[in-house]
Amino acid sequence: MAETKKIKTALVSVFHKDGLEELLKKLNEEGVKFLSTGGTQQFIESLGYECQKVEDVTTYPSILGGRVKTLHPKVFGGILGRRDNEGDQKQMAEYEIPEIDLVIVDLYPFEQTVASGASEGDIIEKIDIGGISLIRAGAKNFNDVVIVPSKAEYGVLLDILKKQGAETTREQRRMLATRAFGVSSHYDTAINEWFKK
Repeated sequence: MAETKKIKTALVSVFHKDGLEELLKKLNEEGVKFLSTGGTQQFIESLGYECQKVEDVTTYPSILGGRVKTLHPKVFGGILGRRDNEGDQKQMAEYEIPEIDLVIVDLYPFEQTVASGASEGDIIEKIDIGGISLIRAGAKNFNDVVIVPSKAEYGVLLDILKKQGAETTREQRRMLATRAFGVSSHYDTAINEWFKK
């Protein structure tokens, strides 16, 4: 089992696009393919990069007013599939599940929405479901997948790319997974606190 893994395909699903440009430029230079939805996909294409629609992989549109976009076995299979597990690999081939090696997420701004004095309805719509699930999946499978769980980590990955190209060590992936569970834990705590009030 290779210690170093190459990033070939990146799923990008972010709320805040600021700070992403330099990272996407470097990934594109390294030959990484992009996969995305909605506004993020349009943003990637506006920079002149090719970007496959998640809908083209899943053959499902974004539904329920955007509440369900990435929640699909072809997306989560691509992140959670173990590259050194023969059974996983066989099923991925059987169900045409693409390997996703990098997941870049920036969650809906729940805390900022609460702080702005928004209505309960608006606050509830800022509870991220797909993004938090992508973060947990990418972090769980850190053995094979790089997870960037918020814009605060864009620079961390950019530094790695500048030093090593599109290759990461298991230690680096584990470090990012640790940060990812920190992000998801903080996010869920904020939601829990709001509900308790």
